[in-house]
Amino acid sequence: MNTTYRKQNLEQQTENDRKSFFRSLENLDRRSFMKVAAASFGAASVLGLADHGMFQPIRITGAEQGKKEGFRIAYISDSHLYVKEKNDRFANALMRAVQDVNAMDPQPDFVFYGGDLAQLGQPDELQLGADILKDLKAPLKIMVGEHDWYFDMGEKWRSLFGEPNWSFDHKGVHFVCIMSVLEEDFWTPRGMNPLQRMQTVAGLDNHVQKPFTVGEKTRKWLADDLAKCKDDQPIVLFSHSPLYKLYKNWNFWTDDAEEVQKIIGRFKKITVIHGHTHQILTNRIGNIHFHGLLSTAWPWPYAPQGTPELTIPMNRPDPFNSNDGCGDGEIRLSPEGLVDKVYKLWNRKSILVPAAYLASEGEDQRPLRPNLPSY
Repeated sequence: MNTTYRKQNLEQQTENDRKSFFRSLENLDRRSFMKVAAASFGAASVLGLADHGMFQPIRITGAEQGKKEGFRIAYISDSHLYVKEKNDRFANALMRAVQDVNAMDPQPDFVFYGGDLAQLGQPDELQLGADILKDLKAPLKIMVGEHDWYFDMGEKWRSLFGEPNWSFDHKGVHFVCIMSVLEEDFWTPRGMNPLQRMQTVAGLDNHVQKPFTVGEKTRKWLADDLAKCKDDQPIVLFSHSPLYKLYKNWNFWTDDAEEVQKIIGRFKKITVIHGHTHQILTNRIGNIHFHGLLSTAWPWPYAPQGTPELTIPMNRPDPFNSNDGCGDGEIRLSPEGLVDKVYKLWNRKSILVPAAYLASEGEDQRPLRPNLPSY
């Protein structure tokens, strides 16, 4: 009885300390935040906060010439920055994520950003994000989202980060990133200005624009890039929108997904990681494994139809906790090239979606449902 009481009392004290810690960070500017975060990281570790940062560490083991070599990546995604004069909560969240990554020991091999750095694609929003990400110690690889592109059609993005399609090999794994949020021109016939175009794209369910596509040009680029890879080489493909058709009304959808799947379907060890949907999503089509990512900004609800059967959905986020339904996680790639996905929800238990669960079509190692904590 006494043991149970002490455990409950400690959990309540820890939760109160956690809430107090986050409240103290709400109104800090960037310089002040970095000083406070550096000083408080040790305290955060004691409180159990260090494991709940906004970066997503990815532990990968590649098979190269018969040798096994482990490495990890840090992952940050979907920050949806406004300029700080309008809303500084999302900027503070990104700064906290950068501090989390910089505290990793050893440092990750590189940091991957998964798209939607900005909310309305404004040059000041993207510049703010770039300035914050410059504080990363590890090299940065970054993917574009639709919120980053359609104000000036990628002009500011390219000046900051370069081309949206890229690939490289690292310790036996081939990484490739494609822009999957190509829009058909709906703005010219309507005489829209750049901001109206951007706001329309950001609306998702306004029924004005057509669904996202990868497009013929990028599909050819992808096919040419992968032509050099053997069928048994581990491939990790990053796209912002899911490369399958989830829910068209919200543009959780890629219209030429089947054509992309034909290009990548020959690989025995192929995993697609996507952002955009801000939620736990798990899917398998043929031998292609798909995993969605949590957002650092807010959670989207699940679509009323089309959610993949292998998804273990979380229940509705707590409306009184802006962090609920958000979080980070890990992607673990075995020497065989199979991916285990870990979703580290900030105020719920972590959820492991093992490769065996996808490989067995849900018959083996079924994940727990990520419900709200009991305390």
